[in-house]
Amino acid sequence: MRIVIAEVMHETNTFSNVPTTRELFELWEWAKGDEILKAHSGVRDFLGGMIEKARQRDIEVVGAFATNAYPAGTITKETFDSLQQELLAGMEAAGKVDAICLSLHGAGVAEGVDDFEGALLKAVRQQVGYDIPLIVTLDLHANVTDVMITEADILLGVHLYPHTDCYERGLEAVELAEQMVKGELKPRMYRATLPLIIPPSTTNLSPAKDINEACYKWEREPGMIDCAFFHGFPYTDIPELGVTVVAVANNDEELAKRAAMDVADLIWNKREEFAPKVLSPKEGLELAKAATAFPVVLNETSDNPGGGTPGDGTYLLRAMLEADLQDACFGFIYDPEVAAYAHEQGVGATIEVKLGGKTDKLHGEPIALTAYVKSLTDGKFIVSSPMGEGTPTNLGKSVRLQANGVDILVCSVKTQVLDEQVFLLHGIDVTQSKIVCLKSSQHFRASFEPISAEIITVDSPGLTTLLVQTFDYQRLNRPIYPLDPVVRS
Repeated sequence: MRIVIAEVMHETNTFSNVPTTRELFELWEWAKGDEILKAHSGVRDFLGGMIEKARQRDIEVVGAFATNAYPAGTITKETFDSLQQELLAGMEAAGKVDAICLSLHGAGVAEGVDDFEGALLKAVRQQVGYDIPLIVTLDLHANVTDVMITEADILLGVHLYPHTDCYERGLEAVELAEQMVKGELKPRMYRATLPLIIPPSTTNLSPAKDINEACYKWEREPGMIDCAFFHGFPYTDIPELGVTVVAVANNDEELAKRAAMDVADLIWNKREEFAPKVLSPKEGLELAKAATAFPVVLNETSDNPGGGTPGDGTYLLRAMLEADLQDACFGFIYDPEVAAYAHEQGVGATIEVKLGGKTDKLHGEPIALTAYVKSLTDGKFIVSSPMGEGTPTNLGKSVRLQANGVDILVCSVKTQVLDEQVFLLHGIDVTQSKIVCLKSSQHFRASFEPISAEIITVDSPGLTTLLVQTFDYQRLNRPIYPLDPVVRS
């Protein structure tokens, strides 16, 4: 048996003023053929799982094209055209295969293309036809569309947020592809849609945890293949934004429908439980200072680069500098100008800079700062989080500054913080800090929950605020809860 694998991933925040270009994809990955197998073998991600299962089953696996860009604004038309061309060319170069396994996100938006993944799937089908099995892995935040359901044989969503089960979905994709090729599986999918937007919600806690348990219960039913709760991505202003449930059964659409509708009913009944409890940075720091067990981790959810924000927001950092803290660290703020200047001045220098706040005004004004340059690094480390463990990361020129009792990390490439590695790189052991502040919504929990005494989420104006009602949606199918009063039929 011979399969081809590929990946094109982007989570698009249409409210961002930073367009997503080919260069932003190339910054992270732009791989073809065997390069894909070398880059992802032994890595806990979707493609790593696909490669490993193929190895276990003695299936020949061919790489087509793999790329991803960190979340940002709408993908430019030229970039979309390049991505589609590279994907189709990679499929063509792979030659005759028995099945296709694609790693997509589900919340991509390009200029003139609301349904990025649906468009790519349709293009693939036009090239290869409908006789070959096509299995797609998706992020939990996918906005699942009719086209995606129509063009794919199976859509597999991650269940967990933090997404620590991407590798497992990759394993499962190849396993199901093999079953389809052997004629043991005839998948039937059903999508249940809800007029509902929810903010980022960890699956470690209720209500999302309860809904996953309902999905798992359905998956234990004879004939069921998969049942996934897709949270949707609330920061995309497109008509089909919203929560969905996708169930897959073996040659039994009615079973898939019953499962999807049952879980959808549960989500709707729990919709008010998703309403966020919002603390400001100042309020969160007051709680942290009063704590008796450490470290206390504060996550700035409203400036989460993993959701398409600039990563240079200053609300939490400014509050830290004004809070008379000791043994506190902040990791990290995106500011390549400051990082470059610190590298020019060298370790031991005292510098005066305007830090952060350079992308837009929404996330806060720049901070006028006098700081001591404690250490300089190249920003390179290996991810240790269960999310993507083994992934090489390069944040470019990076610096550890010290000011007002706070260690401040500044890097040249924006990402959310997944684990403690960026701190360790700069000589900071977060387990010995009292207060650790970072930019992320949920993914940091995979590494920081086991080592922290308490986690406090803080919110402020930003492109990933928990208060979805603050966004000026123009294209969304209405009515939708919680923006509108809704009576679900």
